[in-house]
Amino acid sequence: MSFRVLLVEDDRTLRIGLTDALASEGHTVVAAADGHEARAQLREQRYDLVVLDVMLPGPSGLELLRELRARDGDTPVLLLTARGEEGDKVLGLELGADDYVTKPFSLRELLARVKAMLRRRERPEAALVEQFSLGEARIDLAAFTIVRGGSSLTLSPKEAGMLRLLRQRSGRAVARAEFLREVWGGVPFVGDRTIDTHMLNLRQKVEDDHKHPRFLLTVHGVGYRLVEPLAP
Repeated sequence: MSFRVLLVEDDRTLRIGLTDALASEGHTVVAAADGHEARAQLREQRYDLVVLDVMLPGPSGLELLRELRARDGDTPVLLLTARGEEGDKVLGLELGADDYVTKPFSLRELLARVKAMLRRRERPEAALVEQFSLGEARIDLAAFTIVRGGSSLTLSPKEAGMLRLLRQRSGRAVARAEFLREVWGGVPFVGDRTIDTHMLNLRQKVEDDHKHPRFLLTVHGVGYRLVEPLAP
């Protein structure tokens, strides 16, 4: 199956090589050499995958990622990061990147990451109603929104992913390791503390009293469990 890929890389030799490699896999590739060009492409059309270098002339890859996630929580993003820039990796994942590769990388590794990300995109979602309520909170996972008390709140892609997984396992405990594998893709530098921080944010958005949650419950030593209210 052919996908539309935006490749953002300022190194001309690498950009040409990656464009040729992705095209040889049957994908349609649009290449951008700097942040300004990439920003224009991202505003003009949607892509099935964005391969995004962090260090760019003009707006950085992290700036572009932040802008993209503000309006699009769905498009997969693969970051290209420099060796030793651990802070960029962590920040990129927190901003909503789906995966990353560290330069210098092998072409085989990058293509394997791309294939895995596009395979997940091609696979149909498990049957799940994307709109549901938890108490006073009306949740729309597809729109990344929660409406509660007359206010509309935005869900980050990872928060939405956690809620989706909890709802798929409704009533059962979801281990932190499962969140890391299913929502974060098992990438390094993300641990239990990140899961707990995202859960705290979710509780503040969903629960009437986040310190005494009714729906997003802790399963000590394991992870979290979603308890849905009984239908009237």
